Amino acid sequence: MQIKSSALLKNFENFLQKNLPSAESFHPTYQQALTEMFQAGGKRFRPMILLEVVDSYEPLLVPAAFYVGAGVEMLHTYSLIHDDLPTFDDANLRRGHPTLHVTYDEVTATLIGDALNSHSFYMIANAPLDSDCKIALIKELSLNGGAAGMVLGQAIDCFFENKKLNLEELSFLHIHKTAKLIAASLKMGAIIVDLDKYKQDLFYDIGLKIGLLFQIQDDIIDATMSSQDAGKPTANDTAKNSFTNLLGVKGAIKEKEKMITQIREQLSLFDEKIKIKLQNMIDDYFE
Repeated sequence: MQIKSSALLKNFENFLQKNLPSAESFHPTYQQALTEMFQAGGKRFRPMILLEVVDSYEPLLVPAAFYVGAGVEMLHTYSLIHDDLPTFDDANLRRGHPTLHVTYDEVTATLIGDALNSHSFYMIANAPLDSDCKIALIKELSLNGGAAGMVLGQAIDCFFENKKLNLEELSFLHIHKTAKLIAASLKMGAIIVDLDKYKQDLFYDIGLKIGLLFQIQDDIIDATMSSQDAGKPTANDTAKNSFTNLLGVKGAIKEKEKMITQIREQLSLFDEKIKIKLQNMIDDYFE
């Protein structure tokens, strides 16, 4: 799954690299560890879908939205760092780069994840947007990235490892662990450009479907690609609840195709200006 190069992506990446958290001290490795996973690359999927919404409706707000996109990417990166820890997946590779607990130690990796979680909200709070907008954005990100969102999904994923879930339960797990942050990213773009509640909810709903599609694709990659090609450990989810373990690779591909069809049908409800961008995104990332 590759993101096509674009001026918007290039400009956001430049902004992100110039605005990474800084906390200089006499600690020998803390500052490097704080920025390392961003310098290792990444698809920037979540901030880019947020920015595509803003660019479609209010392109003059894109520079202000960079702060929000950076906050989303920092929260997402914290979740990856923690997900890779020995207490969770014990992964040694992320974005083609050694994970932080491998390069440094488990304490450092845990603390860097904690720092990025907090700094994500600092970035949004400092965006040049009005206060009501920033409060709504912080509420959306904290709701979907926190106790009733991503953290709940991780809790279910860990508790039910080696215990087979049915398709409804598996979907619930990944809606929370993966899809809610993607859905929030789209809705946050709609909040920035001040769309009405109906349209905000429409973005959120299709974001849940795109997020679930994202997870199905990730499970297929895990089952079919090498670690070198994927940039992270693969073929390591045999004990976990995944779409490929439950449905098989062919069944997961069929579920992926069903999700793409549902998303395409729902796109008919969107304004032409964003519908084409979302359709192109589906074509670029998932086909």
